[in-house]
Amino acid sequence: MKEAARPGADRSGDPYLPEHGNGGYRTRHYDLELDYRIATNRLTGKATVTAVATHGLSRLSLDLAGLRVAQVLVDGAAARFTHVRQKLHVRPAREVPAGAEFRVEVRYAGRPRPVAGRWGDIGWDELADGVLVASQPVGAPSWFPCDDHPADKASYRIAVTAATPYTVVATGKLTDRRRGASTTTWLYELPEPTSSYLVSVQIGRYERVNLYSGEPAQRAAVPTRLRQRFAHDFGRQGEMMHAFQRFFGPYPFAEYAVVVTDDDLDDPVEAQAMSVFGANHVDGRRTHERLVAHELAHQWFGNSLTVADWRHIWLNEGFATYAEWLWSGASGGPPVEALARMWHARLRARPADLRIADPGVARMFDERLYKRGALTLHALRREVGDEGFFRLLRAWVAEHRHGTVTTPEFTALAERHAGRPLADLFGAWLYAAPLPALPPR
Repeated sequence: MKEAARPGADRSGDPYLPEHGNGGYRTRHYDLELDYRIATNRLTGKATVTAVATHGLSRLSLDLAGLRVAQVLVDGAAARFTHVRQKLHVRPAREVPAGAEFRVEVRYAGRPRPVAGRWGDIGWDELADGVLVASQPVGAPSWFPCDDHPADKASYRIAVTAATPYTVVATGKLTDRRRGASTTTWLYELPEPTSSYLVSVQIGRYERVNLYSGEPAQRAAVPTRLRQRFAHDFGRQGEMMHAFQRFFGPYPFAEYAVVVTDDDLDDPVEAQAMSVFGANHVDGRRTHERLVAHELAHQWFGNSLTVADWRHIWLNEGFATYAEWLWSGASGGPPVEALARMWHARLRARPADLRIADPGVARMFDERLYKRGALTLHALRREVGDEGFFRLLRAWVAEHRHGTVTTPEFTALAERHAGRPLADLFGAWLYAAPLPALPPR
């Protein structure tokens, strides 16, 4: 959970990104009504944020970047507001009492653009013919006002109106589609608690196809020119889903969506119950199937189980990387042991200056964190045995379903399942910089 913030604070208390997120309340639900004009990159929005005050609020703030605010209402009454850089500061007409539920309605418009930062441009991004939204870790304010901290999870209703030739895919389940004279409104509902950075909208000239005929439903949106290659590259999606449910427990959402943009992307993108790939990730030879596995695994590790703050990012990326190795072994590729040995040797040749339980903001997405996180899990597996290891993973997923997690919570659960202290193992792998040897098998 977020650290306690002072009344009306416009900072989250996150040790890495304190300026993102806000104090004084917890969100419960976002209702987003969006109208997007593709030709002019013009977004008009109405966001209604339902929240609960953690103490009396004479003022509050939301994260919003680069868009012009026209009006703010709090519980139906006009509120004074100022919008400075990426913070929307709001003064309700009446103080919101501690413990009270309240609603903030924000009407806004403009030409959305990504949020610039140390990781490049993140958020709402124009493609050659459509839109990509990739918000991890700080891009959500590029398109809607929010409490932009991973620990503040809420449900969502997202309605997007766009020109009829375009398909809109948003996080959640498609519950309605209304066609007008030249536009279509797509309505998605996401009841599971979701962090703002995991909410997404994708707009393009896509074909909508079924990935898998079983449960959970798996759907895709793909450019026509990539349809045949996509069918091969994602042809084992049903097998992958079954394998991961065997390893980790039931899939945590109602369905799963894959979007392939008509543009190239440096890296795939995970969102809640959705993964987004670039055209360059689809070549008809399954070259990038490890990335398909990585993004699917994030639905358990990162999306259902979300880090309480960004220090714990290895709980997302180390687990998803280990899932790549598990799928490789399950699908006839190199076994986990071989991949672990290979990556251990590669990391041994690189600088040993990373403590993955607290890597620092500049190294949140360092490749070494991904691989060493996976090696940490493999070391734990060797220590406790296969049966105990997978029982632990399934318990970890079940006990924290749709919640937030920390490294100490994981290590404590591992010790309970092992029935003995594991401080030496976790101390060496998570909190010390030198790369340890893998425990004997």
